[in-house]
Amino acid sequence: MNTIHKEVIIVGAGFTGIGAAIKLKEHALDFLLLEKAAEIGGVWRDNSYPGCECDIPSAFYSYSFAPNPKWSRFYAGQEEIKAYTQDTAAHYGLSPYIRLDHELLKAQWCEDEKHWKLTTNKGVFTANFVIMAGGPMHKPVFPAIKNLESFSGDSFHSAQWNHDLNLSGKKVAVIGSGASAIQFVPMIQAQVKQLALFQRTPPWVLPKVDANISDKWQARFTRYPLLQRLLRRCSYAVIEILNTGLKYKWFISILEKIATRAMNKDIKDSRVREQLTPDYNIGCKRILQSNTWFEALAQPNVSVLSGVREIDGNRVVDSNNQAFEADVIIFATGFEVANPPIANVIYADNGESLAQQWQGSPNTYHGTMAKNLPNCFLTFGSNLASFTSAFVIIEAQLNYILGALLQSRQQQIEAIEVNPGKTDSYNREVQAALEKTVWNRGGCSSYFIDKNGRNSTNWPWTNLKLARTLRHFDLRDYSIQYKKPV
Repeated sequence: MNTIHKEVIIVGAGFTGIGAAIKLKEHALDFLLLEKAAEIGGVWRDNSYPGCECDIPSAFYSYSFAPNPKWSRFYAGQEEIKAYTQDTAAHYGLSPYIRLDHELLKAQWCEDEKHWKLTTNKGVFTANFVIMAGGPMHKPVFPAIKNLESFSGDSFHSAQWNHDLNLSGKKVAVIGSGASAIQFVPMIQAQVKQLALFQRTPPWVLPKVDANISDKWQARFTRYPLLQRLLRRCSYAVIEILNTGLKYKWFISILEKIATRAMNKDIKDSRVREQLTPDYNIGCKRILQSNTWFEALAQPNVSVLSGVREIDGNRVVDSNNQAFEADVIIFATGFEVANPPIANVIYADNGESLAQQWQGSPNTYHGTMAKNLPNCFLTFGSNLASFTSAFVIIEAQLNYILGALLQSRQQQIEAIEVNPGKTDSYNREVQAALEKTVWNRGGCSSYFIDKNGRNSTNWPWTNLKLARTLRHFDLRDYSIQYKKPV
């Protein structure tokens, strides 16, 4: 099989990869997009559990250059969002550029050839530049639980939902109370015989201001695109206020009172209220939204227990030695965020993997380029996340990456490598700023913090500053090698 060479290869066909492909096609760059699955869609393809939906307003959860006037709800569901991904890719004619069922096994920079060698399950590709668009919600996390192998019932992760299993009349143990549990527990509660929620730490849950979008309003958004742009900007402003407000104790206190009032409305049992009341500041962990979570937990067939200590046959035992006999275990335990799995397959010329370089603490320049990895652009890299739409980060990064690619084409640049000194000083500045934030000082343990105790996830400033920071790819921040004259 002949090796295929491209100017740019994108890995991953979620929203970031599709967005990158659109921009590269617009600028006539020679590229391919490799996707390991049989269809595109990323996290919205993989997560199909009952009640799966976005927690960002639909008008704001889309590309700014490809609005969707047909959202049926203010917060769109999984099927609509997946369809939007596929429809957008089709609208921009990306099918000829996408290779499905192509899983990246290893990507290595070859210094002598000044290109990347990408080994996949379907052959070898080479590229001058690579864009790693694997996404942060990619690898499900399963907790290490004593004697888990002794459980004889059905078990699965929420990101790998078993749609063939009928939960009616079953006794279901849900392990974890994060974003997915908040959505699927109210959907399955009425059909199961009993449901036990095992949680180590309760989340802060705010009411969700949701509504259906009528056909008339969809028609208005179609006819007058300015209306949807205004809604998008309003959503942006509200979320930016939330981000900024979390720096102030008085604002945090207001949000905590709203969340507590919502809980108290549905939860009347004082013991359960105590179990569901967080002992850390709101914002320290991901803020969740639901109008049905507490109502579901208040039902007579639901019990709330502490974190799992062990499995004993079909008995799930919590840290207080309370046991629940389960037919099914559903893991709602999230994803590997602070330690991206893709780092295990990216290698420098010297054979060191990105995971080995990072040693558990991702470290990049502007969340996009890592040391010793020329021409490799990471997406959703370290310290880019905040409470906002993923598309704010996606479009800011794509703008930055495109700037690098276009300058490389115009100036005959062969290799761009991050300046280690710039990277170190930038990360010192980021970490210093994070010390003042609720993510670091809110009194919780969260997936924002890596295994070394460092916040490798969050962006400590405003989303406007993020956009400004990534507005221009400044070659002076990098070591540059130019192509030799032929």
